[in-house]
Amino acid sequence: MADQASGLTIEALLSEDRTFPPSSEFRAQALVSSEDIYAEAEADLEGFWARQAEQIDWFQPYDKVLEWNPPYAKWFLGGKLNISYNCLDRHVQNGGGEKVAYYWEGESGETRTITYAQLLEDVCRCANALKSLGVRKGDRVAIYLPMIPELPVAMLACARIGAPHTAVFAGFSAESLSDRMNDCDAKLLITADGGIRKGSVVPLKKNSDEALKTSPSVEHVLLVKRTGEDVAVQEGRDLWWHDVVSEQPAECEPEALDSEDMLYLLYTSGTTAKPKGIVHTTAGYLLGAMTTHKLVFDIKPDDVYWCAADVGWVTGHSYIVYGPLANHTTGVMYEGVPDFPARDRWWSIVEKYKVTVLYTAPTAIRAHMKWGPQHAEAHDLSSLRLLGSVGEPINPEAWLWYYRHIGGERCPVVDTWWQTETGMIMITPLPGITTLKPGSATRPFPGVEADVVDEQGNSVPLGGAGYLVIKKPWPAMLRGIYGDPERYQQTYWSRYPGMYFPGDGAKRDEDGYFWLLGRVDDVMNVSGHRISTMEVESALVSDSRVAEAAVIGQRDDLTGEAIFAFVILRGDVESEKGLGEELRQYVATKIGAIARPKRIMFTPELPKTRSGKIMRRLLRDIANDRQLGDTTTLADTSVVETIREASTASKGDE
Repeated sequence: MADQASGLTIEALLSEDRTFPPSSEFRAQALVSSEDIYAEAEADLEGFWARQAEQIDWFQPYDKVLEWNPPYAKWFLGGKLNISYNCLDRHVQNGGGEKVAYYWEGESGETRTITYAQLLEDVCRCANALKSLGVRKGDRVAIYLPMIPELPVAMLACARIGAPHTAVFAGFSAESLSDRMNDCDAKLLITADGGIRKGSVVPLKKNSDEALKTSPSVEHVLLVKRTGEDVAVQEGRDLWWHDVVSEQPAECEPEALDSEDMLYLLYTSGTTAKPKGIVHTTAGYLLGAMTTHKLVFDIKPDDVYWCAADVGWVTGHSYIVYGPLANHTTGVMYEGVPDFPARDRWWSIVEKYKVTVLYTAPTAIRAHMKWGPQHAEAHDLSSLRLLGSVGEPINPEAWLWYYRHIGGERCPVVDTWWQTETGMIMITPLPGITTLKPGSATRPFPGVEADVVDEQGNSVPLGGAGYLVIKKPWPAMLRGIYGDPERYQQTYWSRYPGMYFPGDGAKRDEDGYFWLLGRVDDVMNVSGHRISTMEVESALVSDSRVAEAAVIGQRDDLTGEAIFAFVILRGDVESEKGLGEELRQYVATKIGAIARPKRIMFTPELPKTRSGKIMRRLLRDIANDRQLGDTTTLADTSVVETIREASTASKGDE
């Protein structure tokens, strides 16, 4: 609990005592079946990662595992390798070329089955095309593509020739694309005529043309035909993929890159308007992504693995492209959304491809909860053997719904915590040995040293809450913010010198399990008590009538901040008079009177990014009568106005 005198730490209010140990059958076949792996990594951090690095094919062996000059790390110094080679060539050379790399499913039902041998050829042709357009080692390439196979092809082609890529999510605006291309001085842009979303065309080429008006560094545009729409083509600058790439030779020698050569830049939102270009390098990133992918998801040679994220986010980089391909895994790529053309689309895909491992976000799980289990029940999901969660803390009721209705109470659920900046999963169960607790990411991955500290940086005793920190370097860690070392130092390393501070709150229970509480700026100060929005949301969603909730702090003359909850009800529930008061009392019963929301507003939707994250910042703006901040990343901007109008109309109806 918080120190009442200082009010400096976050209060740990919600408790969860249900546990799910691994079955004897799962433990018997698991890649990790002994707790010894934690002790091994703790006893010799560098030795542990050096042993994991034996998975990598090196062109030249490294001389030194780690050089740590806080806040800068270098891993596997002196080593030479190529990620594209590790993801493709070596598997083909070892006789694995006919194995399926991706089953691709288009939104409208088109399919493509791409083997490792075919993917290698496509990547080599694309790499040769990039070189023919003047792209050289070190040049930055921007990629603005929908979820089509050309997206991983383009990334791997860049990796093959040593040209760092920056993938820009296809839902971003022209201004967002321009900002990113200008920040990294991109030499070339790879985009498409359009994308497809819920049957409509997303005008990617039009957005690109708008962005290019203010992006002078871009010399050429490589254009993929996806929709067949008529688009403007600028002579000399714009070139069709099918004209340029298909003509290239199907062989391209991979560059021998240094372990610390930049692999990619990925931009993440900052507290200022300027996005942060997170730098990831080669050897350490590859090792972190492939090791965690293999051990967290217990990957076997015959698995069909589906990470239902977008490649434009870090989850897609690490766990659709680099990690799975390095491990010679068969993956599923899906272009569309979960509810188009119907709400059973995901489950039809699981049934069709006999998916064994599914990795998705709590937001998606809660959407399926809202729609009801009947959509999953209409399909055979018996192929599934493991489920994963990523992107934000998962509330216990969503975890249990996922476990019961999707996993049939037989699949472990690995709830993972990590970030764009960490590059790899950091806190997670290992499914063969970890006793699961719904809502807890459980323990740091072997070789990761995490702690929960108070305002002064002192470790908080078990049972307490505070600020999550990482105390030792890890291979896939960011190497900086592109072109801005001061911002890197200030953002991640200034609050607790020598410790990485990701900006998240956390608590540890009496067993030492970690419970993520969300961003520290999502903590409310109610009468001197620092209360996590996630805990109140979790309590609300544990009521069987609630599908999803977003909680924010609203200015209050009496308490400093008051708890304001926006609630989506399940499909068959009406917002009858008195329901709001019932839910307020329910939260008080679950957590305590201090956490009882002052206001509850029922809404059909919440403002979310296209990746599914709830934009609580906009809800705070609405609740506190402030001018709305940036809405360009929203999936549906009309949701905000609907909520604003309803909030204004309902004021005083607490």
